[in-house]
Amino acid sequence: MEDVFRALADPGRRRLLDSLNRRNGQSLRELCAELDMVRQSVSKHLAVLEAANLVTTLRRGREKLHFLNAAPINDIAERWIDQYDQERVRALADLKRALEDTSMDKPTFVYTTYINTTPEMLWRGLTDPAFTQRYWGVAYESDWKTGSALVLEEQGLRLADPEQVVVESDPFRRLSYTWHTFTKEWADLHGFSDELLARLASERRSKVTFDIEPAGQQVKLTVVHDDFDPGSTVAPMISEGWPQVLSSLKTLLETGDPLPV
Repeated sequence: MEDVFRALADPGRRRLLDSLNRRNGQSLRELCAELDMVRQSVSKHLAVLEAANLVTTLRRGREKLHFLNAAPINDIAERWIDQYDQERVRALADLKRALEDTSMDKPTFVYTTYINTTPEMLWRGLTDPAFTQRYWGVAYESDWKTGSALVLEEQGLRLADPEQVVVESDPFRRLSYTWHTFTKEWADLHGFSDELLARLASERRSKVTFDIEPAGQQVKLTVVHDDFDPGSTVAPMISEGWPQVLSSLKTLLETGDPLPV
């Protein structure tokens, strides 16, 4: 946490975070132009933010894109903000909400966290229905081969669809699948209105990807959720849900118990 606080202490780095909050997924060139800062200064600030895990990067072709990462702010919130109601930490609460928002110009959710586990155990946490049921409340059933069907079971409701499939599967390294099927039964289970269901069901199906990388005695997990429609209704909903799900997964793998629902 000390690295996070040191990174946030610099006004230049806060400007970078503000810029990415307004428009996530920017290249170094775009950040320099928007902030009117020289390339060397921006690069140095980004290096500090990346080291503090406040910014994560993805390669798209030749470009290296930079995304806000809500994980460290989420950790601070769990350690401090959720326990104390003090004026001096309200700014951190505001920043936590900002980092969890998804830009509507480029609605891609990116979240990186480090877990004290092994790639094999993390893979099991993502694919074993007994594990996903414990921290997510949803059992994910599949043989986890590329192109295979993916079936979800939640409180007795089974969701299956020909387009709900595994997109990519490289055990212990990378997993990708298309997102949920929105049905009337699913909406009733969660108490969603017919109007909201109609908006969700009208959007194209999005996709989530998990990248798993060894990082010393830890494992680096990067979650990318993308392929949303512009102005998506689904995008802000998943951006609120993913931090809680991933924090519970991390806690389960490190302690044996998930976070309370």
